[in-house]
Amino acid sequence: MNNHLTIKSVAICCSENNKLKDFGLKGIEVNKQLMPANLRRRASLTTKMAVTAATEACKQADANPANLPSVFASVGGEIQVTDALCLALSEHQAAISPTQFHNSVHNTTAGYWGILHQCYQATTAIAAVDDTFAMGLLEAWAQLQQQPGEILLVCYDELWPDYLAPPMGSYALASALVLSNTTTNKDLYTVTRPAITKNSLSISPTLNDFTQRSPAASVIPLLMAINNLDADTVIPLNVNQPQWSTQFGNTD
Repeated sequence: MNNHLTIKSVAICCSENNKLKDFGLKGIEVNKQLMPANLRRRASLTTKMAVTAATEACKQADANPANLPSVFASVGGEIQVTDALCLALSEHQAAISPTQFHNSVHNTTAGYWGILHQCYQATTAIAAVDDTFAMGLLEAWAQLQQQPGEILLVCYDELWPDYLAPPMGSYALASALVLSNTTTNKDLYTVTRPAITKNSLSISPTLNDFTQRSPAASVIPLLMAINNLDADTVIPLNVNQPQWSTQFGNTD
């Protein structure tokens, strides 16, 4: 069993990229043109953000999206569409939009990604509240134990209606990582299998607030470690208790 995963690439996209500057990170702008018009018209902003981040991560890793199994981790998925459908049902509306119904499932974004790239590899959709990013990383690790190679991990959440679990959903954010259980000369960073920490790890008030408002921001400590080359550092993967972590290092 290989306890380590190699990080081949990372990308992050936020509805307000200036918020990432507080953490020394630079997000990429949403590229709506990545999707053909027939898909773009139906896709939510968050799906477009997730596709943007995932496409950039695949490009950086020189990985063919059609050949990658994937894990899509999100607390709320398409929560705006789901909320709109629930409101329509509560108001006894006779007609429900087929497009909204089609887009209301939690694995909508994974489905659009598969359609876009004609990818027939396995995909998994995960939701675990504050533990969502940690569980996404753990799922990616577990899959690579069974099938060596590479896997795409996408963690995302959209803007939520402000009356649903505030302040959660104040910002939309999507990140993507291409991970592998093998190492090449081009690879610089590794993480260990996520595990529950024995001692709580420090989270800055700024990051704690941002993560409470955008659950997908749990990826930020890992991206900061990559950006700062903080090898041999224990990285928190969520902010609440029990707290999950991973050991970040390099491939030397």
